[in-house]
Amino acid sequence: MFQIERHFIEDMLTHAKAEDPNECCGLIAGKDGRVARVFRATNSERSPVRYNVEPKELLHIDKEIESKGWELVSIYHSHTHSEAYPSATDVRLAFWSGATYLIISLQDKDNPVVRAFKIEDGVISEEQLQIV
Repeated sequence: MFQIERHFIEDMLTHAKAEDPNECCGLIAGKDGRVARVFRATNSERSPVRYNVEPKELLHIDKEIESKGWELVSIYHSHTHSEAYPSATDVRLAFWSGATYLIISLQDKDNPVVRAFKIEDGVISEEQLQIV
């Protein structure tokens, strides 16, 4: 189960809507299974169908996570016109072992959907998402 506080979800939804029609992306850090911070990132692809965290930002975020004694617990991104389920591209590029992938669907802009997944060796498994 992936547990996250509602205000973090709201921040990610705001980010996704602000970047629409392009996908948004970001990283989530925490410790001992508890989310500590959501890091919004720039999608260097600037695309409605792909995302890539801007490399300099990724380095900066990674350094901050390390300096706080946190770990990367999740990567999030949005799907602007499809369901909240990993695409073939998402699966191919899922190289963060152990991380939970949160996908925000803006397919129905008035009712966005957030789902959580593990992607290991090309295998997708949905994780229960608990918003507290």
